[in-house]
Amino acid sequence: MRRTILVLSAATLALAACSTPTTNGTPTPTSGRTSPNPSTSTPGVPKVEHPIDVARFKRAPCDALTKAQIEDLLGPDTETVPRDGGAGPACRWSIPSTSRPLIDAIFADLPDSGTAKFYEGKGTTYKLLEPLEPIDGYPVTAYDVNDNRAKGDCSVALGTSDTQTIGISLVQSEANVGTKDPCAAAREAAVRVLATIRGGN
Repeated sequence: MRRTILVLSAATLALAACSTPTTNGTPTPTSGRTSPNPSTSTPGVPKVEHPIDVARFKRAPCDALTKAQIEDLLGPDTETVPRDGGAGPACRWSIPSTSRPLIDAIFADLPDSGTAKFYEGKGTTYKLLEPLEPIDGYPVTAYDVNDNRAKGDCSVALGTSDTQTIGISLVQSEANVGTKDPCAAAREAAVRVLATIRGGN
């Protein structure tokens, strides 16, 4: 099983840990109380001043990157596969018959999956948790259950509102491992995802 799946599964567990399912499968807060605004309750968490509605991309997650964008990131002859990301609808772009490079994007479908949820897991769920340079005011956070940057793996959370993120995981090609920061490469993918969901691709 690819490392990216494990990373996304860990994120799923971390985001779901604050909720328990009811009999109809809808998550509800374990305390029974409304959670405070995560951007104000967790120190250092950046706010999203201009939230983006990503409902359309939750219905079609593979629309988050265009063919031209994928070719720019991975090269030609890529395969696009929609899938269930555990925490929400997801899409994987990869080179057929290879394990790397690849890009995963997951649109979290939980009541609260904002940047604060990742900050809360710093040092516990996530051994890697570092803020990266925002993209046009939207926060980007590198995270991983283990720090696998030396192996060419990194995931970033792109904040689209104070309670929603898009998880973007990238596995570098063998040729790029050790020559380029995989978190910087994942951020480049996030730049393109943000352009697409804002309609500016």
